[in-house]
Amino acid sequence: MIVCIAEKPSVAKDIARIIGATTARDGYMEGNGYQVTWTFGHLCELKEPDDYTPMWKHWSLSALPMIPQRFGIKLINDEGIKKQFATIEKLMQAADSIINCGDAGQEGELIQRWVMQKAQAKCPVKRLWISSMTDEAIKQGFQELKDQTEYQSLYLAGLSRAIGDWILGMNATRLYTLKYGQNRQVLSIGRVQTPTLALIVNRQKEIDNFVSEPYWVLATIYRDTQFTATSGKFTSKEEGEKAFSTIAGKPFTVTDVSKKKGNEAPPHLYDLTSLQVDCNKKFAYSADITLKLIQSLYEKKYTTYPRVDTQFLTDDIYPKCPQILNGVSQAKIASQQKYLPLIQQLAATGKKLPKSKKVFDNSKVTDHHAIIPTGVPPTGLTDMEANVYDLIAKRFISVFYPDCKFSTTTVLGEVINEDGPKPEKIEFKVSGKEILEPGWRVVYAKDTKNADDDDADNANGNADSGNGAKKEVVEERTLPSFTKGESGEHQPTLTEKWTTPPKYYTEATLLRAMETAGKFVEDEELRAALKENGIGRPSSRAGIIETLFKRHYIRRQRKNLMATPTGIELIDTIHEELLKSCELTGIWEKKLRDIERKNYDAAQFVNELKDQVAQIVSEVLADSSQRHIAITTDEDLKKTSKKKASTKGAASAKEAAPQKEGDSSKEAISTKVGGSAKEPVSSKEKTSQKKGTSPKEESPDPLVGQPCPVCHQGHIIKGKTAYGCSRWREGCTYRQPFNAE
Repeated sequence: MIVCIAEKPSVAKDIARIIGATTARDGYMEGNGYQVTWTFGHLCELKEPDDYTPMWKHWSLSALPMIPQRFGIKLINDEGIKKQFATIEKLMQAADSIINCGDAGQEGELIQRWVMQKAQAKCPVKRLWISSMTDEAIKQGFQELKDQTEYQSLYLAGLSRAIGDWILGMNATRLYTLKYGQNRQVLSIGRVQTPTLALIVNRQKEIDNFVSEPYWVLATIYRDTQFTATSGKFTSKEEGEKAFSTIAGKPFTVTDVSKKKGNEAPPHLYDLTSLQVDCNKKFAYSADITLKLIQSLYEKKYTTYPRVDTQFLTDDIYPKCPQILNGVSQAKIASQQKYLPLIQQLAATGKKLPKSKKVFDNSKVTDHHAIIPTGVPPTGLTDMEANVYDLIAKRFISVFYPDCKFSTTTVLGEVINEDGPKPEKIEFKVSGKEILEPGWRVVYAKDTKNADDDDADNANGNADSGNGAKKEVVEERTLPSFTKGESGEHQPTLTEKWTTPPKYYTEATLLRAMETAGKFVEDEELRAALKENGIGRPSSRAGIIETLFKRHYIRRQRKNLMATPTGIELIDTIHEELLKSCELTGIWEKKLRDIERKNYDAAQFVNELKDQVAQIVSEVLADSSQRHIAITTDEDLKKTSKKKASTKGAASAKEAAPQKEGDSSKEAISTKVGGSAKEPVSSKEKTSQKKGTSPKEESPDPLVGQPCPVCHQGHIIKGKTAYGCSRWREGCTYRQPFNAE
């Protein structure tokens, strides 16, 4: 008898139906020479500390570090699991051979290997390796079964990851809880979760310590078009006003008009992270919700395997694409065949589907290709599932459309003042874009614009890094027709603006930061290279973020992720860079990938980690400070939420009140018409700490500039919500909220 073991009952039943095992038994299906059974995800786990020795049952600093001589596994303590495992064990011990039908990835391999080890299976094992759950894919997979030894390195990478997480998590969590936790809360430390928390805390500190500074931008309006000075911003008002007076009343002359044509390629297909990013931006779905939705679509046979980190397809998928597109064209979303016109437009060209290296590249695919539709028309989708399917279907359709073709017009101008002893010249520039052929953009033409200004980014697969640097997006902005040498009157403006802090992380931007180990990269090619050193796996990142919420280390404020006092103090307390550095954790991730590729030794990885954890324990035990970490409870989070709601209500009431005459928040616009000197047209676009009040107008703060009471080297500075130390980048932890007594 051949025993097949799948990861879930629903998957096992699909496989059983296709191979003819149609008789239901207790815990398995049987027929046609097969017995098909299943797990419920993990049935086994690594043993806990007290399973190795009673000395490790009670938490004690003297027992650290805990390093077992040999790691073992045990059944998870659950009656349902114990019952199902007894069935699996009986089947495996009597089997002639086994087919591992587990999820085709690192975690799926580990789950089934542990079950087979625990069941003491001795017979030969084959591996079913498929990228979708369609009947056709399952049949083909059974015709092309692999030998399990081909996936030994995949198992070793998964095992090394699990052991590494145990060594670091068990030891560091006990270490920090006992040393700094005041016996009130477990301070959970993790190989991936702690560097992820550090990203959020460090961003929050940047925002808290940010001091807004004014700058001035010189522009001029000529023929209803705004040109901006190429000299950049002015850091003092005097400089700006001097430049303004130089050009006031002098004619504006167009010096150059240039047009350049360009192409914009269709966006890359989705991997799991880019799908989670777009779902968070467009629908505010958390990474965890998106993962559950795409997993559901996969199990319903509508999309391919979701836990992938590539955005490419293999060459063997190309011949199947017309059939997949035909299936997608029949899909009904909200009772409409919304993809049919788009696919008919592709077919109307009469040409063969294009095969671009930006879509089909065997060298960019290891285990699984990018997420695409299977071609099975979806039915009975929830609204949330339909949203996710819509993104995947449109992305797949768009890659077969031609590039978007556009023309960029750049107009240069200048104003020359010859009144002084030496002529003064200030140059200006404006750019516009005209879409000549929309190409793939017709697929997204009917999408409604997102108020968060990220739809254009989503179409390109881009994400805001939080530092304001976004990849240029093709958006139409048509300019009037200008001629080189033309000249005329213009209206100069000097605009006062304020520097703004970085943005708080959202789940979308945090996922991108995790993917590139904290390096903020918008270029898709460079980001793909940095994925090698990302922190966590695509499939685990959602769970990591959820863990931070459960531990009360972070909280949500609308889309923003905010660190709690516990989260901030935990990161401040951890001095060991190994625990909170994205870069170092990224290097560990790369080693795990190298184990999978047979380029690194698993035993060496584990031994290195043992040495590093022993060093961390030694350093923390030597800390003689009396530092303690504040504990954030559920009640604290509720209070924070209520406080925010009441503050928001008060602010709304204040904004609704009519402004008094002479209110300083009003824009001051003054222009003298004529050829003589003009007053600057000034518009305050962004104020600092208080609406309509610049820092210069506030009464001086006696605390600012005083010596730092913590490091005694820096001085106190004022941020948006708290006082901090000028040496916060060097590691000083002084922070005092404005409302503190």
